Amino acid sequence: MENEKIEYLAELNPEALLLDSSFNSAFLGPISRCASEYIACYSSEKCIEVLMKDMGYEEALEYFHFNILGAYVGEYTPYFLNDC
Repeated sequence: MENEKIEYLAELNPEALLLDSSFNSAFLGPISRCASEYIACYSSEKCIEVLMKDMGYEEALEYFHFNILGAYVGEYTPYFLNDC
């Protein structure tokens, strides 16, 4: 199911940026802001859960906020839904 959503996003916007494939389970689908290009949308909670496979909660939370949420890499940077 995740791969189908990722493929759909690639059809909508081939330039949309994705996290590495270990975060595929956190991918919610394409999202568009104010009629702009579609970008990837991820669940913040699920991203942190993925990180917790290799680290504790506090470390995963800090890593997510600094290295993922805080990483702006251009107009196609993924969006993160704050569902925690």
